[in-house]
Amino acid sequence: MAETDYYKILGVNKTASAADIKKAYRKLAMKYHPDHTKGDKSAEEKFKKISEAYAVLSDKEKRKQYDTFGSAGFQQRYSQEDIFRGSDFESILNELFGGSGSTFGTGSRMGFSFGGGSPFGRYQRQRQPQPKGADLEYELPLTLQEVATGTQKAVSFQHKGRSERLTVKIPKGMVSGKKLRIAGKGEPSPYGGPAGDLYIKSKVLVDPVYELDGYDLYINRDIKMTEAILGTNISVPTLSGNELKLKIPPGTKHKTKMRLSGHGLPHMHGKGQGDLYVRIQVNIPGRLNKKQKELVEQLAESGL
Repeated sequence: MAETDYYKILGVNKTASAADIKKAYRKLAMKYHPDHTKGDKSAEEKFKKISEAYAVLSDKEKRKQYDTFGSAGFQQRYSQEDIFRGSDFESILNELFGGSGSTFGTGSRMGFSFGGGSPFGRYQRQRQPQPKGADLEYELPLTLQEVATGTQKAVSFQHKGRSERLTVKIPKGMVSGKKLRIAGKGEPSPYGGPAGDLYIKSKVLVDPVYELDGYDLYINRDIKMTEAILGTNISVPTLSGNELKLKIPPGTKHKTKMRLSGHGLPHMHGKGQGDLYVRIQVNIPGRLNKKQKELVEQLAESGL
């Protein structure tokens, strides 16, 4: 899925204030509003995009979600109707064009239908849609291997008073907290509107070998005290089943962390992967035999 850069669409940077964002939208809305472009389809599409960008970036919570999860993750959490709900287009467009006289007054000729809060809503003569039903959330346990490779899972949940079963395709990189939206599989609307959505929320199970932090994996590997002093080579398993060779340099300290780039989990709906970190555990023997003790004492006498 291609990333949508709302900041770039409005021509502002990521640190832009609310006032900067509103100013940028007013300027672009005046330029691309269909009242000024009269049938220019490319301008209409541009107006749609800048309006969507403004709806997200002008709302603190939506902007936070977008900055945190990117456009792909954001689109999974917000429907088009959700994006425009609560936006202040009415006041802005009234300031720019007044309360009447728009070319949108000729019905829904332009074909825009973004839902509640849209900058096009006041120009349409359609009946207002009824509220949708409640959304449902299903927590889906996944193993690290399933997150690494993607999978298909059977999901059973209660819907409309009965049990419903779906087969869901889980993309790579769906770490804990990530969600998939399945439209129309939530609760029915009590007012005759569309059904809510079903959100599949991932929960990665504890793994006996690896620890997970975001998309990065951590694994502990033990070495002997002499190996830490002299250096050695160790083998590190990966989720794909391969073994990587890792060189431990002489003088490596206990709890040293070494990085194997790109051997973590793949990013969901994006390029790149996390890293695999190897934590070196230096084993110091609790008891020494006579010969070992003599050798250690000789090392101590030598100043080591």
